[in-house]
Amino acid sequence: MKQNLSMLITAVTLFAVLGAPVRTPAQNHHHYKLIDVSTFGGPNFFVNFTGYPNRLLNNQGTLVGGADTSFMDPFCFNNSLSDCFVEHAFKFQDGVLTDLGALPGGANSQAFWVNEHGLIAGMSQNGVVDPLLGIEALNAVVWEDGNMIDLGTLDGGYESVAQSINNRGQVIGIALNTVPDPVALLGTTQNRAFLWEAGEMQDLGTLGGPDAHGEFINERSQVAGISFTDSAVNPATGVPTTHPFLWEGGKMTDLGTLGGTYSKPYGLNNRGQVVGASSLRGDVGCNGFFDNCETHPFLWKNGSLLDLGTLGGSGGFAQAVNDLGEIVGAANNQNDQALLAFVWKKGVMTNLGALQGDDCSWAKAINLRGQIVGTSFSCAVGVPSENAALWEDGAAISLNRFVPPGSDLHLTGDDMYINDRGDIAGTAVLPNGELRAFLLIPCDENHPNIEGCDYSLLGESTIATTPAVVAQPAPVAPVQQKLTPSEIQERIRAMMTRNRWFVPRPQP
Repeated sequence: MKQNLSMLITAVTLFAVLGAPVRTPAQNHHHYKLIDVSTFGGPNFFVNFTGYPNRLLNNQGTLVGGADTSFMDPFCFNNSLSDCFVEHAFKFQDGVLTDLGALPGGANSQAFWVNEHGLIAGMSQNGVVDPLLGIEALNAVVWEDGNMIDLGTLDGGYESVAQSINNRGQVIGIALNTVPDPVALLGTTQNRAFLWEAGEMQDLGTLGGPDAHGEFINERSQVAGISFTDSAVNPATGVPTTHPFLWEGGKMTDLGTLGGTYSKPYGLNNRGQVVGASSLRGDVGCNGFFDNCETHPFLWKNGSLLDLGTLGGSGGFAQAVNDLGEIVGAANNQNDQALLAFVWKKGVMTNLGALQGDDCSWAKAINLRGQIVGTSFSCAVGVPSENAALWEDGAAISLNRFVPPGSDLHLTGDDMYINDRGDIAGTAVLPNGELRAFLLIPCDENHPNIEGCDYSLLGESTIATTPAVVAQPAPVAPVQQKLTPSEIQERIRAMMTRNRWFVPRPQP
């Protein structure tokens, strides 16, 4: 059903440069319109339960995700956040919020990815109780023109999730079969990467171990994900040896690691380049859990795995890559006193710096115009200090400076995305801790005739920016509290935490 819900829509100003090759600093700064997207009557907006990357916003401005309804869920789908409301997948476009519903008999659903044709991939409960886990089963689904397609599962299994979808309508994700698996990352049976196309779900196989997860698919039908290479648990990581893979035309290629036993992809572009993070020789810092590992960002291209290095410290990770091969992420500076956002171009890693008053930052996404979004925060405080940030033309801009007086919204850097038109989506938080989706729309020539947009240009004097630092090692804002590398990792892990799914819940 569609609802023209009451939304806070306020024209606000935002520094945004349109990418002209030559311009003076005071030119081409535009206003943005800020939209606070409502829920379906419940308290929270959610993004991705699996913790994998997502594409919530396409180049047509369609935003997807999941939002609470006003109905209570006796199975408490979101119990890790003490949120026991039924959640439904949504689509937000042209000011209209659409409830995408759930499969017949099911209660909860969520959307993770939207392609350029408006096809949406995600998951939905189907009303069937998984006898292996004792929970309501989840099935991978695709929404097309208001209709929900159940993609099913593999080999009689009960659980699956659609992670991403390309413009050809090919879907990849994770499905559980019924083969017992004591080392499974999710549930108690084998996890398999799948490709769904034209009504058929295909198991993509593994790199030799029992499990694989499909995470990305590009327009060349290449799939990136992770796979166990064996079944022997490594004491350092708590899981079997895990490598990223690139699957194409029926062949799964092992992308390897930077010397350690755990490596994970975080991005795939249409050139077949894969970026992510890998543990190092000896699995330094893992201490029994893979999320603890000291990692380096990597780029895989043309058959080679490249260590991108750091900003002078011990670790980092690559978060996203655009089709120009430009990579963003975060890395430690000298002496591991801070984690800082970076952009990597043509072999050079540049420190993007942090907002004034912060000492840490983290770049989440980059578009084809080189605009970068992410978060800036206090290393010592972590999650409560997050501020959504935009990096553009050597400046870091706090997006919260454009939330109008009287609004309770605080824009965080969680789950941010920027499309090639410059639209920005992410998560905002209210003082009571409730979460909302936000959308920032630039008032420029790519968005004509937007109601409420101010199409005048801003003078440089009306915007205060924080210069980005380009030298390595880079000076940053004074550190509020010197942290050990492990303490910085702890803050980052807290910021990366997502709800768990496939976890048994008590029956009413």
